[in-house]
Amino acid sequence: MALLRGAPPSLSARPSLSARALIINADDLGYEPAITRGILRAMREGVVSSATFMVNTPYSEEAARQAGGLSIGLHLNLARGSPVWPGFPRNFLVDGAFSEPLAPTLPVEVVEAETRAQLERLSALLGQLATHVDVHRHLHQHSNVLTGVARAARAAGLPVRSIHEAMRRELQAQGVATNAHFVGESGAEAYWTLERFEAVLAALPPTGVTELMCHPGYRPEMFKGSYAAQREVELDTFLHARAREALARAGLTPTGFGALTAGR
Repeated sequence: MALLRGAPPSLSARPSLSARALIINADDLGYEPAITRGILRAMREGVVSSATFMVNTPYSEEAARQAGGLSIGLHLNLARGSPVWPGFPRNFLVDGAFSEPLAPTLPVEVVEAETRAQLERLSALLGQLATHVDVHRHLHQHSNVLTGVARAARAAGLPVRSIHEAMRRELQAQGVATNAHFVGESGAEAYWTLERFEAVLAALPPTGVTELMCHPGYRPEMFKGSYAAQREVELDTFLHARAREALARAGLTPTGFGALTAGR
């Protein structure tokens, strides 16, 4: 079943409360070359309208060379790889790398500094500013991570993905724009089949900005992951003519996270 969460945000977080918009965002740009190729194809040939970029992988620079000019935000990575901020405390790393289980222990100031550093690296690699911030593995469900991310995003004037109502309220309280609704998951089965995409679009709320999180791509070649063949199913969905037809029936043209900051 699709996860549809949330209600329209407050006026302080969204200048036009009644406006309806749809963002289809692909996570994991830069994670692995085959994944990146699939995401870029889904954006250039399909209906995906936004992506978020992992800037601290061995494949980030090549991904940036391929992705210029697209609507790209930061996929903040605190789960694996090395930190970007030179001052990141070594006692919160394992063998010099992030460790996902340590994320709940990170000081807010460290999360804020690392978020700022990853945003700066994104801009340096792409030659453009990030459109928004989300977090790999949804680690901003931890209050310390959410607060650090919100501080950095507020300073940069960027929206942050919210995945449930409590997170949405907290971001709004900190003066950060966020989506009103969120749909998406990744698991044992491919999430975005054509049938699910059509059903979700037919049931979207009549107001507010909805983000559909997705993971299209080709099967990774550089490592084995639990979400691998499923990425190709999602890629097929977003390239299919029926996806465009479903959007037309809903009267929607997917957009980027600029929908949350226009007019601010």
